[in-house]
Amino acid sequence: MIQFFDWYIPADSTHWQRFKDLIPTLTDTGITAAWLPPAYKGTTGVESRGYDVYDIYDLGEFDQKGTVATRFGTKEQYIVAVKAAREAGLDVYVDIVLNHMGGAEETEPVRVRKMDPEDRTKAIEEERTIQAYTRFTFPGRNGKYSDFTWDKSCFTGVDLAADTREYGIFNIISEYEDWEPMASEEKGNFDFLMLNDIETRKPQVREELKRLIAWYGQTVPFNGVRLDAVKHINPGFYAEWLDHARAVISKDLFAVGEYWKTDDVNALIHYLELVGDRMMLMDAPLHESLAKASREGRDFDMRTIFDGSLVQRRPEKAVTFVDNHDTQPLQSLEDTTQDWFRLHGYALILLRKDGYPVVFYPHAFGSHYKDDKGDGEKEVVLHPVVGLDRMVGLRSTHAYGDQNDVFESQHCIGWVREGVAEMPGSGMVVVLNTDPENGRELEINLPGSLKDKVMYDGIEQCDNEVHTGDGAGVRFPVKPNGVSVWICR
Repeated sequence: MIQFFDWYIPADSTHWQRFKDLIPTLTDTGITAAWLPPAYKGTTGVESRGYDVYDIYDLGEFDQKGTVATRFGTKEQYIVAVKAAREAGLDVYVDIVLNHMGGAEETEPVRVRKMDPEDRTKAIEEERTIQAYTRFTFPGRNGKYSDFTWDKSCFTGVDLAADTREYGIFNIISEYEDWEPMASEEKGNFDFLMLNDIETRKPQVREELKRLIAWYGQTVPFNGVRLDAVKHINPGFYAEWLDHARAVISKDLFAVGEYWKTDDVNALIHYLELVGDRMMLMDAPLHESLAKASREGRDFDMRTIFDGSLVQRRPEKAVTFVDNHDTQPLQSLEDTTQDWFRLHGYALILLRKDGYPVVFYPHAFGSHYKDDKGDGEKEVVLHPVVGLDRMVGLRSTHAYGDQNDVFESQHCIGWVREGVAEMPGSGMVVVLNTDPENGRELEINLPGSLKDKVMYDGIEQCDNEVHTGDGAGVRFPVKPNGVSVWICR
């Protein structure tokens, strides 16, 4: 799939049209699915990226927060683009954000406890009453599609005492007495992330969020969902909600969750168990390994690149990626895979048998943006990754069959895909080198399907040919810091 956005997409309401215009390019390249950004109206109107949810029923239709269109365009443009994609054979995955809401019109008196940010199970003040923006009226929508009332009973916590302009983590005192149960004990309880945290234990809230997905699926027919911030949401809710979504939309509805934990793959595996394997998860630990390899260069041992990753432990549940909107330069979780290693990273996710790989929008089309991080304006230019389009195409045409790894050197690793009879000419040999000074050769014993062949580098980094003969001890070259994908003529 392609993640068809980054954090710095221009706020000019043209992104849905841009997506529609590029559908032929995507399908011709070999992309089969597109993950689109959150389409909800956010708290900052046209500036919002959609993750600061204001109205889950406003997809760019109502005059709210100073705009009708969202950052990405209007509801009509969104529907037209999604329809065009699906007609072209491109699956569409919508971004669903159900952890929090913000931008309420009215305050209410709310009884709260202020909690320790590092241990949300510990109060740092006595109970008190604050005024909080917890009552949503959505005047621009005026009850269309849903007349559900979001008020203080629908939230577990807020981050602002409106009467005193005091920021913090305020746990709302209710019949539930505490935060919702989470999958781990990180920060004591990591239910609260931002804004007004949604209370999914309340039956009325669950039913409203079920109504939402049924309405969404009818309004903008899609093939799957990317679920934001699942680490901060009661896993019991998503087990129930996904069952409902598949009942009302499609039993084959695709789902992938974002559980951001880079240093403990067991936390991801535990979450999958709690939701009964109802979704895949983004392989955050693998991203961390790719970013680390790019930083350390020749000091990183490439034989360990998959250690501690989800694709290693639960390959059928891993959605793999090189970078995304959270890790790109200037973002809060910035941990960018360096430019020289990006093609290596894509080879590791695109050309192997395991995982569902994601291509990041700027790596395909580039991105140029500025941001202010408090120490002056910074400018970032992300160039398209040279060779990425060819690599996506090679995944479609050649990356088939059994896989044999040759992970014998710290700096130079490779693998063989044997090919399948149903795809004539399929099969490949992939060689990666992280030595910046020296080209390498990887000696490989080939399967019968690749014997007596003439092979060339489909990425065009090496211009010579390899004759495989009887397949014994065939040597495949790769340039310094290079990637070569050897395919049959």
